[in-house]
Amino acid sequence: MRTHRFLRLAVLGLTLAYTAPTLAQSFEGLDLAGQSKKKKKGASSKASSKKKTSAKRGKGKATAPAEEVDESSTATSEPAPAGNPATPPAAVTTTPAPSAMPAAPAAKPTPPAKPAAQGSPGLGLDLTGDNDKPPAPTMTFDAVDVSGKTADRQRLDAAISLFKNDEYEKAAMASHELLGDPKLQGLHVEARYVLAKSLYRMGLYHSSLGEFSKILAAGPSTKFFKTSLEWLFFISRKTQNETVILDEIARYANYEFPEKFRNEFRYLLARYHFVRGRALDQVGQTENADKSFEEVKRLALTIPRTDAFYPRAKYLEGLAFFRNGTRNKDAASKRGNTDVLASVEAMKEVVRLTRPMAGRTGEAAKLDKSLRELAFMQLARTHYGMQQNRFSIFYLNKVERGNTQWLEALFESSWANYRIGQYEQALGNLITLSSPFFREEYFPEALILKAVIYYENCRYRESNLILQDFERTYLPVHDELDGLVKKNMEASEYYTVLADVQKKNKDGLEKNGTDVILERILRLALTDQDLKKTNDSILELEGEMDLFSNKGDTFKYSELTKQLLEELKVQRTSLISKAGIMAKGKLESELGALKLLLANGLRIKFETTTKEKEFLEEQLKAGGRTAIVKKYKFSVAVADDQLYWPYEGEYWRDELGTYQYTMTKGCIERDTANRQMQSAEAM
Repeated sequence: MRTHRFLRLAVLGLTLAYTAPTLAQSFEGLDLAGQSKKKKKGASSKASSKKKTSAKRGKGKATAPAEEVDESSTATSEPAPAGNPATPPAAVTTTPAPSAMPAAPAAKPTPPAKPAAQGSPGLGLDLTGDNDKPPAPTMTFDAVDVSGKTADRQRLDAAISLFKNDEYEKAAMASHELLGDPKLQGLHVEARYVLAKSLYRMGLYHSSLGEFSKILAAGPSTKFFKTSLEWLFFISRKTQNETVILDEIARYANYEFPEKFRNEFRYLLARYHFVRGRALDQVGQTENADKSFEEVKRLALTIPRTDAFYPRAKYLEGLAFFRNGTRNKDAASKRGNTDVLASVEAMKEVVRLTRPMAGRTGEAAKLDKSLRELAFMQLARTHYGMQQNRFSIFYLNKVERGNTQWLEALFESSWANYRIGQYEQALGNLITLSSPFFREEYFPEALILKAVIYYENCRYRESNLILQDFERTYLPVHDELDGLVKKNMEASEYYTVLADVQKKNKDGLEKNGTDVILERILRLALTDQDLKKTNDSILELEGEMDLFSNKGDTFKYSELTKQLLEELKVQRTSLISKAGIMAKGKLESELGALKLLLANGLRIKFETTTKEKEFLEEQLKAGGRTAIVKKYKFSVAVADDQLYWPYEGEYWRDELGTYQYTMTKGCIERDTANRQMQSAEAM
């Protein structure tokens, strides 16, 4: 009896010792190498159970913005790994301990794991792409179900897991390694998609755009074509210059966009045709430009009035009508006036739609305010062009003090006030423009207008002094511009000249006389909005290139970074060439405008000298008793809510835009002068 009991205990002990490695294996993960199908099936069931638990645990993680939907879990042909695949400790990245591994067949020993320095650090998988070696270890993420999947698919799932765990640098490098293996062609599109999203989340928007563009270039039959189109919109909201995205969007204008992006797509496409039409106008291709502007109007009509992009599309429609109206004014007056009236109504609609509303704050309110300001400016210019100066002043006064368009509104208001004889208000605006606060701004025509106003009021000596000041300031600018244009440099070199000035400003370097002149030329060139946006894109690209230096060493010195930097350099070169062409065109046109202003200045100086001579001759004939100018009657009375404060040469920020120049003396009436001359002769 005792013998049988002893034998039973011995058998039980041997059984437990024999099965111990199997129990340890179930807690370490799965090693699919050399296992039978039956074992795989059982392991799959356990992995599925773990996956559900992990997905539940991952709900607390921060999600992407509402518009940046993560499609990695729905767009793939196989379920994406869930859970929280944190980077495993260093011990897990090496070959597991023998107690945790089943015995390998004697004829085919398992090769040792590759040292961490040769693989992808911290990823937990050997991503070197050597297909002749089994992945060791085959599984390092607790929540990833790899049952029934190939080793290559496991590598991609590992990259997706890294992305989901916000380890974007590692996800990008893992995806890039897959792209470098030509044997994994079937997984390349999905790997590039993960790479593009990872770059976006790292703030490398131009690099991300390059990868999404490669997916789109593969055609609409690819799995991620539609979702890549959506990501174009996300990137367009992150870049300063939306025209970088417009060319890409226009390539796929014939494809159906998801409904939630459809109106945004229509607006961006209208913006593309507007920019294209204006460029065609500049090179004299009027017929093609007409087609582009007609497309702008057609696309604007397809956006519902209740949509957020409707006001912006309506603004473009108004500009298209205005362009057609001014172009057709001479050829067909009736049609031209109809288009101008349509432009006015479109701008009024923009003003109504962008009225400040309760509850609208943040970026949406800022965009509305900027658009409303532009609509007021366009309404003012339209009425000014139709000789309706008081309406023009009304709209210009709607631009709030200190806003982006405020200085431009003050300047244009000066011309409208001059036209209706309100010289005091015109000169008051010009005092603001000449203040030290805006010394860096470029308004050469302001001095010409000031000289004209003094000339109109017979203040010939002051008019001549103003013209001398204009020549002293802007004649060197003219000469430098003339020298630049005559050099016939490559287009990119024109931009390089401007870029050097920007660099000196940024670094605070000492500038000589030529640099000061070139700085004025830079400000002059950047008054062209298209050039300014392209310049912003170049600076943005350079900023992105600098971002790489702030990343981890593994990513910073990787082959992926080298490739991305090379692609960014190509983009930068292309943008510089484009900016150079625009800069050269802008400099040439401004040189012509400056020549005209200098010529007008000489003409005014000639007229001033002639009038001064006539009055001196009249004074001599009258024996010195004829006055050239007379004193005006003026009052310093102001409204009850205002305070009169005499200007004594000092400037205060809170006074800018409120100045009114008092004309204390001016032209003596011609009939009074004649009577004085007759009286002198009678004596």
